[in-house]
Amino acid sequence: MTTSKDKVLEGRMQMKKVAIGQAGGPTAVINTSLVGALDAIGDKMQIYGIRNGYNGLVENEIEPLEGHLLQWVQKNKYVPGACLGSGRYMFTKDKISKAVQNLRKHDIHCLLFIGGNGTMAALEQVSIEAKAIGYDLQVIGIPKTVDNDLGETDHAPGFGSAARYVALAARDISKDLEAMKNFEKVRIIETMGRNAGWLAAASGILKNNEEDGPHLIYLPEVPFEQEKFLLDIQETVNAFGMATVVVSEGVAKEGCSQVEKRHVMGRKILGGISYELENLVQQELGFNARAENLGMNQRSSYAAVSDQDRLEAYAVGQKAGKLALEERTKVMVSINRTNSKDYSFYLSACPIEQVAKGGERLLSSEFIANRELYYNWLRPLIGSDIAPYPSALGKFSLNQTAD
Repeated sequence: MTTSKDKVLEGRMQMKKVAIGQAGGPTAVINTSLVGALDAIGDKMQIYGIRNGYNGLVENEIEPLEGHLLQWVQKNKYVPGACLGSGRYMFTKDKISKAVQNLRKHDIHCLLFIGGNGTMAALEQVSIEAKAIGYDLQVIGIPKTVDNDLGETDHAPGFGSAARYVALAARDISKDLEAMKNFEKVRIIETMGRNAGWLAAASGILKNNEEDGPHLIYLPEVPFEQEKFLLDIQETVNAFGMATVVVSEGVAKEGCSQVEKRHVMGRKILGGISYELENLVQQELGFNARAENLGMNQRSSYAAVSDQDRLEAYAVGQKAGKLALEERTKVMVSINRTNSKDYSFYLSACPIEQVAKGGERLLSSEFIANRELYYNWLRPLIGSDIAPYPSALGKFSLNQTAD
């Protein structure tokens, strides 16, 4: 006699299986996208989690997301990092083949991955390999990146919170320097971003007047001129008694390559340009200077999460889950702005091949030339709940009131 438990198990056997993973550098909201996808899929598909990104896909670290494990993932909805494990991985042709074979072993016919450029390119290769061996496999990409260098989307979840953190940190470090300028003249703040200046440029969005820091911002998209840099520092110190500088990790000095910490798995690990510029300022101008690398807090600060970023991260995850149920494949969820005066967005699906071919999306020349235009674009993403500081004391006496 067939019991109700047997019927449930039979139903689960017939249910389509979907696997979901997280890849690349984590963000403060990547787990929110994961939970969004799980909520949208619900009990309509049998869900598997992939541990440690593409590495786990190759090593067959694939297990059902159910019971206590599913509840645990749900509890990570607003936790930074990547609860399933993420990381970087050299995804060679042989490993791609092994990954597809592992999906086949589990009878998984739908694959969702949350990630950036490398993740989308890898998903496309997985799709190509599955087709080559005649295995029916849906692939869907869920965007995330703090660098905002992912194409075919207005912006990516993770960026808004990282930009908010950078803006707050740059403003506060500048206030600290303002208090110490009789001792220290120059602070050089280094941001993430690789070859794109979206994050570094965001550092100035909270400035109220020219005396507020950061005073100077250097981007990878603009050639770095050493003599002009030193002149800019000197003039800024002359005007304000100090200079707060922001430089993207991807900036390279004239005639030099980008500063690298090391190579890991064939990937350049950038970092250290701020320290080189610190030494340059001290040697050439004689100012007491200090380098500050904002580090991993840019992508992992719970305290700096933007409400809009969190909302959109959940929405793109939900959209991906719905696309899975609609049998869509070889697409990435894309965020689009409406043309209305007030910020609003809608989600669509763009071909993943297009994303992979597009490569890194740099800060546009339009935004570089017109910083206020960029800040108008950025404000809705970081949130409007940041209270302004009073203007710097500047040349006011203590008996006068600054605006």
